[in-house]
This record gives sequence, structure tokens and C-alpha cells, in this order.
Amino acid sequence: MHMGAMKSVYVDGQHGTTGLEIMDRLARRTDIELLTIGHEQRRDAGVREKLLNEADLVFLCLPDDAAREAVKLIRNPATRVIDASTAHRTAPGWVYGLPEIAGQREKIAAAQKIANPGCYATGFILMLRPLVEKGIVAPTYPVVSYSVTGYSGGGKGMIADFEGIDQALVQAIASRPKNLTLGHKHLPEMQAMTMIAEPPHFLPVVGNFYKGMLVFLPLVKSALAGNVSGRDIHEALAAYYAGERFIKLLPLGDESLLDSGGFLSPLGCNDTNRVELFVYENAGQILVVSRFDNLGKGASGAAVQNMNIALGCDEGLGLKE
Repeated sequence: MHMGAMKSVYVDGQHGTTGLEIMDRLARRTDIELLTIGHEQRRDAGVREKLLNEADLVFLCLPDDAAREAVKLIRNPATRVIDASTAHRTAPGWVYGLPEIAGQREKIAAAQKIANPGCYATGFILMLRPLVEKGIVAPTYPVVSYSVTGYSGGGKGMIADFEGIDQALVQAIASRPKNLTLGHKHLPEMQAMTMIAEPPHFLPVVGNFYKGMLVFLPLVKSALAGNVSGRDIHEALAAYYAGERFIKLLPLGDESLLDSGGFLSPLGCNDTNRVELFVYENAGQILVVSRFDNLGKGASGAAVQNMNIALGCDEGLGLKE
């Protein structure tokens, strides 16, 4: 890319967990100009507003309300926006930034406003959407999902909670189920992007590790239409994601990535933009699992992937498969 074509990029909220990760992925890029705001200017609304309207592309790494306010400040119709918050993921006029879903890559390339997916939602949608599209799972199927994730997914507050704890107490919080009232901010996008009739019954568990994620989709064969096998599901996923560089489908029932005790680590895709998909089955049940880095493909990596598509760069530029 010659200098005349260099695009300017501004990360609004560059000191938060997601913002720092995006900045790290962009720091070595020579094809973009990274606009930064000095520490003494961070509270200067005029400087920030100027950057929001000068940049060719803006990442919003802010709480939901602050992201909505930032969008109102952007008056330049040429500024493209990638919002990493929950604020706009099902909002009219915004494109959902999951390019591996059929039709989304083309929409992202043309979009002015891109909503970066939630981490849980990424794994959930990548597993379920192809199965609903292909008629293997009915939209009325009572979907259940659960997840294990690193504590970085909770942002600075949760990171401080875990890392500031007396290590003698670590065993007491080795895992923390949350969302016991079954409301979660990712549910709207999880439902909308998988085309299911009701939100899933979803339980996330936060583990005592920094990053890494497993999302589970258990299916009961007798509740599925027809005589669906694990192989049917595996073949559907293989066909849907053929040629997708960041999706790796393991062989049906593969146990090569399990440790000697039969455990699957949530850490296996850390520091990559890869999503690994697993399918296991027994006589009456099927289990689909997705594994990825909640700060990578679950947040910052996905944001950079969407930026690459929006700016017409190689989609994997600056990302590790």
C-alpha cells in the first residue's frame, strides 16, 4: 500500500482491556496511521471529537452509554466505525461483524457502522447458525448453552477482583458461575444471529485464569427433527466453513487436543484469532464445542479482522491463525 492510500485509525478508549489489545495488534502495522491522544488531552472533549471525525476508521472501546454518545459526535459521513460494546449489535443500520456467517463479509466490506460481536456470542453463533440455516436444528428447539471463560472478559473491575485476591483464597473462586437469573447482555445478538425463536438458556462460568474460552452447545438427538447424527452436524459445519482461515474444525470425536485425563483446556487458542470447533456424540446426545481467545476472536482480534475487511486489506493482516 503506497503512502497516499494510508488510512488513519483512532481507538477511542485505547486504555481499556479491548482497546489495549487492539492497539497492540495495530502497533506493528505500516499500512495505517494510528492516531493517538496524549495523556494530558484525554479529558479534552474537543481533541477527542476532532479525532473521531478525522479518522478514516474509529474503534469504540467504551461502555455502552459512552459508545452511544461517541456515535452522536461523529458527523463525518466518511468515518467508518467499529463498536466493540454491546450498544449496537442488534441496532438498525449496524452490520454484525462476524464475517464467517454467510453474507456478512460483503456487508462488513460496505458498512459504515460495524458492531463487533460479543465473546460468548461469537462461539455460540458459529456453532448454531449453520445448523439452523441447514434445517438440522429447528428455530423452536429449546437451545441450551454454557461457557467457561477467563476473567479478562469482565474488564478492569473483574481483573482487579481476581488478581488482587489473597492466593490462599484462590480455590474458593476457582470458578464462578454467573447469570443465574438467566439474563445476559449477549442474549439479544445470540438469538438474532442464530434465528432461534427464544433466547438460549445460557450459563457462563468465569474461571481463575486470565483469558481463553470454551462455549458449549449440547443437543439431544430425540429432540432434533429427523435422525440427526454427530456426523451430520460435523459435515454441515465442514461445508459451511470450507475455506475459512480462522475456523478449524477438528475431526469428529477427536481427542488429540484433550490432556491425559480427558480434559479440554480453555487456553488452547490463546494469542490467536482461531476458533476451534469440536463435535462429540454418544447414542442419544451430541456436544458441539467452540474454543477461542476471548480477547482475540472474542474481541480485539475480531475488531481488527473487521477493520481489515472494511479497509480492503488482507483479512488476516496482523492476526495469528
